[in-house]
Amino acid sequence: MTAGTTDGARAGAAAHAGKYLTFQLGKEIYGIQILKVQEIIGMMTVTHVPKTPAFVRGVINLRGKVIPVIELRRKFGMESIADSERTCIVVVQVAWSAGTVTMGILVDEVSEVLNINADQIEAPPSFGSTVDTDFILGMGKVGQKVVMLLEMDKVLANEEVAALENAS
Repeated sequence: MTAGTTDGARAGAAAHAGKYLTFQLGKEIYGIQILKVQEIIGMMTVTHVPKTPAFVRGVINLRGKVIPVIELRRKFGMESIADSERTCIVVVQVAWSAGTVTMGILVDEVSEVLNINADQIEAPPSFGSTVDTDFILGMGKVGQKVVMLLEMDKVLANEEVAALENAS
């Protein structure tokens, strides 16, 4: 790495430092910037919407507002599991080309809010040009754990967000 690259990586890590809501999908720990999180709700009835992508669980009525719910496990190519008493819906605000959309992301279990400093964040690993890791802000090192820090605005493509907007 050149000095310029190292400085750029440090600046990127500094920009991503802050508080993250952490949650689990299987044995992996993920984090979302706390400012993106609107609320965390327990599992509730989700109404299936026909002709939506497989990762879309459906929609919920949250205090009179219909919002789409995506199953993050399926979006990430993981196997679906049965909901448990720990399954939660994290309601987030996602920016996309036409504005902001509120959506729920289904997670196995919400863990805690962590304050992750710049010196605890590394750039996401490179898997070559065929693997898209744009949705990963960085890898947070907290004790012995590695937390994948997600860029919620990039987890879904613009076309997918538009489809979710139409579904709700």
